[in-house]
Parts: sequence; structure tokens; C-alpha cells
Amino acid sequence: MQLEEVPRVGNISKESFLNDYFRPQKPVVIKGAIEKWPAYTKWNLDYMREVAGSKIVPLYDDRPVDHRDGFNEPHARMPMTDYIDLLKSKPTRYRIFLWNILKEVPQLQSDFEYPDFGLRLMKALPMLFFGGRDSYTFMHYDIDLANIFHFHFEGEKEILLFPQTENRVLYKVPHSLIAHEGIDFSAPDFEAWPALKYARGFKTYLSHGDVLYMPEGYWHYMRYLTPGFSMSLRAIARNPRNLSKAFYNLLIMRSYDNLMRRWKGQSWIDWKNQQAIERTHKGISPSVF
Repeated sequence: MQLEEVPRVGNISKESFLNDYFRPQKPVVIKGAIEKWPAYTKWNLDYMREVAGSKIVPLYDDRPVDHRDGFNEPHARMPMTDYIDLLKSKPTRYRIFLWNILKEVPQLQSDFEYPDFGLRLMKALPMLFFGGRDSYTFMHYDIDLANIFHFHFEGEKEILLFPQTENRVLYKVPHSLIAHEGIDFSAPDFEAWPALKYARGFKTYLSHGDVLYMPEGYWHYMRYLTPGFSMSLRAIARNPRNLSKAFYNLLIMRSYDNLMRRWKGQSWIDWKNQQAIERTHKGISPSVF
């Protein structure tokens, strides 16, 4: 894969962010943007155990999609205190995904602000994500193709990013938001997945206090190098094409995929995975192979 480092900048002005990154739709890591937040000094795994320890949290791992799984259906549940103990004691594949802190732990809202980057943020959707060492998300993009600000707390995380222009070489699964789950994006096998050699994207690492801006519809793969967690804030897609795709995904694609899972079962999942390979290879010049 042809990856370049995501630019890293100091606490930039709204105007600089809009002109240099939002309008050209380029990712950036912003340093120093949240150092005045109470969360900057307070938020760590021990604090989360203190304020949310009794909450039962949904957990996800890296098992392949099964037709019996509902959309974003968790693979397990446990009290937050037990989950944090697990994170701190040994590697685990279990992650917390899209955990709405306004709904689950409203007091956390007093620890952060909605920064003014020049975009109107969805204030009802501050989401937390937790992971253990070496846990990861599949390469995917979000259903609403939103602009995302990803605030990282505790530990370190590796992230790969690709714009929507790279769909043709990422083995995108049809009627889905993911790349083929057989790909290990941390060490891709280019013999098995040759089109990936031509994928152009970005790579970065996040540590405590870093803010990553991911432009509209960007594919992202995230791997926790150490136990940690992040919070995402999002702003609606501004590009009309991306906005129409978001409505299609939410209103049609998701319902159609769920219907086909119930009707066809695992054969629907298997067909989609095979189509991801065939369509990708068909769309690439024979000289590539």
C-alpha cells in the first residue's frame, strides 16, 4: 500500500483548519486542542471505572460477520468494571463500539467541550470507543459518511485511512461498509490481495490528547497498540454526493442487507465476500496482476 503520514499540526485556528484540511478533505492530527478540557487530565481507564463501573457495556470482537448477527449487534456484555480489569490484565479482542456517553454517563459531558472547528457538530452523538492491546476494527467507513473528530485518551493507537476514491482497490464488500474481512491490514498479504498494492492512503498514530480529523466517508482501520479509548464527535457530510449516499445507506442499503441475511442466510454473506474479490480484480487492469 502507498501510505503517507497524516500531517500533524499544533492547535490551529478555525480558518486554517477549514482552508487547509476541511475544504480539500484531507486528514490531520491536531495537537494541543483539548489540553484545557478537564477530560485531558481526568480521563483514563481508572476514571472510567469510577464513573461507569456498574454499567453493562456491549462488546465486539474481530469474528467474521455472521448472517445471524444483527446490524451492530454486540458479541458479549459485561460490567464496565470487569471490562476495564480485563483490559489492564491481558490482551483481549473485545472492544466497546459507539457507546453514547450522554445516554450512559451524562456527567462525562461536563469534562469536555464541543470545539469550534467551523463545522456544526452533532451534539447528541458523542461516542466512546475502547479496545485492548492488539484489538482492531475491520477496515470500514461510517454509514453516514460524516466528518469525524476522533479524540484519543490513554495508550496508543495505529490508524490507516483511505478516501472513497480507493474503493475499487480495497476489496469493498457490496451492500456493506467494510472491506473483505480476510485482509490483515496491519500486514497485508499482497499475493492474496494484489490490488491493495495500489491503494493510496494515510497512516498515523494517536496518543493521549491527539485529535484526528477524518474527512467525509474516509475508510479507517484502527488497531490498539496498548489498552485505551477514544471519543468521536461528528458533523454531517457537506458534499451532496456523500449526503445522498448517507441517506441511501441508512434508508435502503441497511434494510436490504438485513432482509437478504434473513432470506439467504450465510450464503448471502459468502456471496458478498466472493463478489468483493471478483469485482475488485475485474476493475483492475490485467497488467496489475
